[in-house]
Amino acid sequence: MGVDEGGGAFRALVVEDEVDLAQVVVSYLDRAGFAVEHVVDGLGAVERARASDPHVVVLDLGLPSLDGIEVCRRLRMFSDAYVVMLTARSDEVDTLVGLGVGADDYVTKPFSPRELTARVQAMMRRPRTAQHTGPRNVIVIGDLEINLDAREVRAAGGLVPLTRTEFDVLEALARHRGVVLTRHQLIEMVWGAGWVGDAHLIDTHVGHLRRKLGDDAAVGKYIRTARGVGYRMGEG
Repeated sequence: MGVDEGGGAFRALVVEDEVDLAQVVVSYLDRAGFAVEHVVDGLGAVERARASDPHVVVLDLGLPSLDGIEVCRRLRMFSDAYVVMLTARSDEVDTLVGLGVGADDYVTKPFSPRELTARVQAMMRRPRTAQHTGPRNVIVIGDLEINLDAREVRAAGGLVPLTRTEFDVLEALARHRGVVLTRHQLIEMVWGAGWVGDAHLIDTHVGHLRRKLGDDAAVGKYIRTARGVGYRMGEG
């Protein structure tokens, strides 16, 4: 664990102004085999991410100079690194806003550094290239096209910018068209069987997918809700 496809260590950037907490997180990730850097403020995080191109960013929500939400917005302009948001505020609004700008996961303080490390490791195990059998490597559902090789999505001909996690959730649903997938099944497909946390995280990513695809939840053109169970792909 902690090794990328080229044989080098996965790069992690920890952005946390609570130095004692940051040292613990850095220590756990270091022991897991990551090459870890630490910065204490938002502007420094953006600059360091540009320079080091991390695979994953552990990002505190409350930071000096720029808060975590603004840092995440700026990261998404040039980086597709996984982002795990740390927040001391448990209210749902902060969590949803943070994920809305491109975070892949969130952890509420206080948290277990071991659990955080396990989540990061699970992200690194997710394949970056698609496994498929179709000759064109494109799934077409109505006016929705999912290019598995390019990891691009088009709806009604227009390119839809998705985060890595949003793409992976959509791909999982599309590969099982006509089948209702539970939240736990989607978690295992996207994050892996070793992931720990709140399975309702899927609801947040589905909500952002619908917004980006222009899909009304009441209609379910692309993604339909099976109440009390999970989600399945629509007809497009």
